[in-house]
Amino acid sequence: MAKIRVSYEYSEAEDKSIRLGLFLIACGILSLFILGFCWLSPTLHSLQSKPANCTVVSVLRPEEMFECVFTCGADCKGTSLYPCLQIFVNNSESNSVALLHFDEQQLVLNPKCSYVPPCERDNQKNRDNVLLWEDYFTKEVSSQSFTCFFNQQRRPDDVLWQRSHDTSVLLHCVLWPMVSLLLGTLIVLLTVCARSLAVRAEALQKRKCSYEVCQDLSITTSDRRGNKPGDLLATNSDPELSSPSRTLPLFAVPVRRRDREH
Repeated sequence: MAKIRVSYEYSEAEDKSIRLGLFLIACGILSLFILGFCWLSPTLHSLQSKPANCTVVSVLRPEEMFECVFTCGADCKGTSLYPCLQIFVNNSESNSVALLHFDEQQLVLNPKCSYVPPCERDNQKNRDNVLLWEDYFTKEVSSQSFTCFFNQQRRPDDVLWQRSHDTSVLLHCVLWPMVSLLLGTLIVLLTVCARSLAVRAEALQKRKCSYEVCQDLSITTSDRRGNKPGDLLATNSDPELSSPSRTLPLFAVPVRRRDREH
């Protein structure tokens, strides 16, 4: 029996689905690396800080002024000044005095001050924002303990008012790249499996058809071999099968009915 050949080429729709799956896999891997370097690492450092109880020790406002950069349009930038606010608190974890900062970003932006206001063009607005925080910690928080965040290994002399990143950022950094990666892998696997099943079904169908054709050929050959010459003559001499309009050969001699009976 001849070998059955089946086409393994993908259709246009299957090719598009495989490309879509590979694109999702590449996007998942790339986004995992990008989010890992941009968000995951700062989030892990932020989560390393432990919560502690802090109480305000002193609130100071030195004479030193700091510059900040403001924007007033696409190509408009400038600098303005804001006063420095220093809030010293007592940390229950280390039982020592530390400088309070609003979050990690402001700690990196200005490690000498507790609060960096949103930069405005008017210096007076910057001063008013700083004075609001000074009044808040002097009048409302001065006699109360609050939760702060402390990291002994990185910055033992600083504490944070709040974290810049929480566990939700960590969840999103890992969840969405993994969803894209798994979805692309699932699309590719389903497409390959569907094509494999279609190829097997096509092979079985061709094998079945070739088997039926071989049976028909064997039956026809056996019928031809089983017919004998006598059967063929008997078939041809059957008066019912002979045509009534059959003509005699040229050399045939007509015989009367009486002579045939004698």
